[in-house]
Amino acid sequence: MAWCNLSMNRAPLSSTAETAAGADALRYRRVALVGKYHASGSRDALERVVHFLHDQGCEVTLERDTAQHIGALGDAVRDVPGIGAHCELALVVGGDGTMLGIGRQLAPFGVPLIGINQGRLGFITDIPLDRFAETLPAMLRGNHDEERRALMQAGVWRDGHCVFETIAMNDVVVNRGGAPSMVELRVEVDGHFVANQRADGLIIASPTGSTAYALSAGGPLLHPSIAGWVMVPIAPHTLSNRPIVLPSDGEIAIEVVAGRDPSAHFDMQTFTSLLPGDRITVRRSAHTLRLLHPVGWSYFDTLRRKLHWNEGVVA
Repeated sequence: MAWCNLSMNRAPLSSTAETAAGADALRYRRVALVGKYHASGSRDALERVVHFLHDQGCEVTLERDTAQHIGALGDAVRDVPGIGAHCELALVVGGDGTMLGIGRQLAPFGVPLIGINQGRLGFITDIPLDRFAETLPAMLRGNHDEERRALMQAGVWRDGHCVFETIAMNDVVVNRGGAPSMVELRVEVDGHFVANQRADGLIIASPTGSTAYALSAGGPLLHPSIAGWVMVPIAPHTLSNRPIVLPSDGEIAIEVVAGRDPSAHFDMQTFTSLLPGDRITVRRSAHTLRLLHPVGWSYFDTLRRKLHWNEGVVA
């Protein structure tokens, strides 16, 4: 099957840390700011971050949608392509949903992102809002750890034509409609038939998305460095239909065999309605998301905090 290609260029990756000799020089001077503009207190939080960045000597670009809701607080307002062409770094003030929304848009431009958590979970926005002023100075000077997260490229095919395409960071979900009935899905991996699934739906999740909807549906946690996807049925009719980890270097195809008003969701932020015979394809994107963390950041520390592991255990 031919694949729908996204046409944006990817910028080269840069070093994740500066030497001690350059510790006083800003590594990231042109900084974009993206906010969770619907949240209470967002303007105050963003205003604090803007003042902080100015004090550090940064030029601040406010993302266009953020500026439309909050007002122009920085030096310029740009859309995503403008940020990709002009900015060296993006700061995301919000929750994981805010990071998902902007992350998949900026990934093709190679712009690294730092997450400042103003949300509830914070699996990928890992700097607490009340600690950004003490954490960011070193990071702006290149003293940080860099991590690359795999992204999914997904398409919906109808009668041999691609009718919808997008990038997903967390997951691609095929769901039944509102009627109290299951959807039947035919699943193939690299053209090999796997199974017909009768369930409420099916989740294909990246390692990043393994802590999201897939986890609540009974899927496993995948370390971000694993080159794989997890396929998780939602309330399957046959209890032997279990989650399975698949390699990410191939293509997963899901065909809608039967179901009333099914739909496909991408990171639970964009969706498209489906018809019987539609095929949803998922493969690894050519782009990766660049996340910057404070030095010493650990994925396992994040899991312990967010999943409340070891609570009640005396160290």
